[in-house]
Amino acid sequence: MKEALFYKKLEQKQVKCFLCNHNCLIALDNFGRCRVRQNKNGSLYSLNYGEVVAANIDPIEKKPFFHFLVGSVSFSIACVGCNFSCDFCQNWEISQEKEAKKLNIKTNLVTPDEIINLALKANCPSISYTYTEPTIYFEFAFDCCKLAKQKGLKNAFVTNGYISKDSLEYISAYLDAANVDLKSFNEDFYKKICKATLKPVLENIILMKRLNIWVEVTTLLIPGLNDSKQELKKIAEFLVSVDKNLPWHISAFHPDYKLTNIQATEFTSLKIAYQIGKEAGLNYVYIGNVYSEFENTYCPACNKLLIERRGFFILQNNAIGGKCRYCGFEISGIGL
Repeated sequence: MKEALFYKKLEQKQVKCFLCNHNCLIALDNFGRCRVRQNKNGSLYSLNYGEVVAANIDPIEKKPFFHFLVGSVSFSIACVGCNFSCDFCQNWEISQEKEAKKLNIKTNLVTPDEIINLALKANCPSISYTYTEPTIYFEFAFDCCKLAKQKGLKNAFVTNGYISKDSLEYISAYLDAANVDLKSFNEDFYKKICKATLKPVLENIILMKRLNIWVEVTTLLIPGLNDSKQELKKIAEFLVSVDKNLPWHISAFHPDYKLTNIQATEFTSLKIAYQIGKEAGLNYVYIGNVYSEFENTYCPACNKLLIERRGFFILQNNAIGGKCRYCGFEISGIGL
């Protein structure tokens, strides 16, 4: 256990957590929505500090990041828990604390120093906080991020974007990149399917850009729930309003967790979403979870093939020094 950041002690030994936008009011001995922060004797504690449930060396493209340290590998870690309860979660065995408990999922106690040393030993230029929601192991992630920067490593969050403004600003000096899941552009979807709200996610995408964090956005396209042309147009237009160079990853859904009654996303639906993104003015739109030419990066100026991908692997990279080798157009990103 480690005493939590971003909380306030209240009367009758209650506490109010301000780590994320749920702002949980937690009575004595009770837990926040994430189930990994507990009120003990009137103080709030993180129960999963250093309790690593996954540690892998992944291609950075798996996160997915297509404009951040292209072609590199990232030391990827997670602790159990999430502040969302998405019915379609594809990592539910470790993101949902109650499920992890039922399955008797094992964790390993690891220090931030050990994480950094493992990343360096594996020649990973970055650490990704991923698989579950990094916000809910914020104290551990923050300590790792700070040490990583001292050692010349970059840090990336793969996140639902529900972190509080204060928490995001607190870690921003050490956070280089974030891939934000923008799950829908509909408040009802967020409330019913994710048990959260949309507005804070949109606000944080804007704030991340202002804080000079490299941002990419992923939307999992679920048939009948968030794939209408009208909604996809709203997402695309919002992203353009933030930055037309912000990459948008449109990923194929497959049945999982509590949504096993919905069919997998058809490729035609993914292509429609892709076209909507391009027509809205986004320079970089990608289709994920399927193999296709829509994984490639093309120059917005001359339309030549710049980065050819096959799954998580780079076949060729014509973005020399971050510029198109054919016309010299500057390609947005870090470490292209």
